[in-house]
Amino acid sequence: MPGYPVARPGMRVGLLGGSFDPPHAGHVHVTKWAMKGFGLDRVWWLVSPGNPIKPDAPADLGRRLAAARALMRRPRVEVTDLEARLGTRATADTLAALRRRYPGVRFVWLMGADNLAGFHRWGRWEEIMGLVPVGVLARPGDQLRAGLSPAARRFARWRLPPAAARALPLAAPPAWCLLTGRMLDLSSSELRALGVWRR
Repeated sequence: MPGYPVARPGMRVGLLGGSFDPPHAGHVHVTKWAMKGFGLDRVWWLVSPGNPIKPDAPADLGRRLAAARALMRRPRVEVTDLEARLGTRATADTLAALRRRYPGVRFVWLMGADNLAGFHRWGRWEEIMGLVPVGVLARPGDQLRAGLSPAARRFARWRLPPAAARALPLAAPPAWCLLTGRMLDLSSSELRALGVWRR
């Protein structure tokens, strides 16, 4: 089992959190898109021990990590169990712990537009925006809904235009940027419903 990932001060590291229950090609697509669009040196998948806002327990963490590592085989992407190692569940706690452990690393929290639309329901969501820049990736049809969300309206003055996306990791939070492009129409819940993955 790999330990803590290595990152040097000044590195630009995207954080893609989630249950990955199961991981799928959509996660890979978003990772590659974010790396290019936001000028990231690395992306870390944060495979969560459990989502505090979801009622159902995910599959065993070891199984999800193994599946994610089998799927995501790129030298600049690391599949991690950081939240289990840090003993955190809430995103705000995870980000605060990572900033303490990796001083000088330029973290960017990555999310889909569907997450931004419901971001105001996350615990301490405003604190999250104040901890690290946020990179949002949207299907063309999702851009309007995400842009009108409570979180987008609350932090409208700190939104970077897409042309400045590669500067996002260097921006002082709060800062966020929404990129629109092709996305794979896959979801973990659909794969479970199809019986492709059983908990």
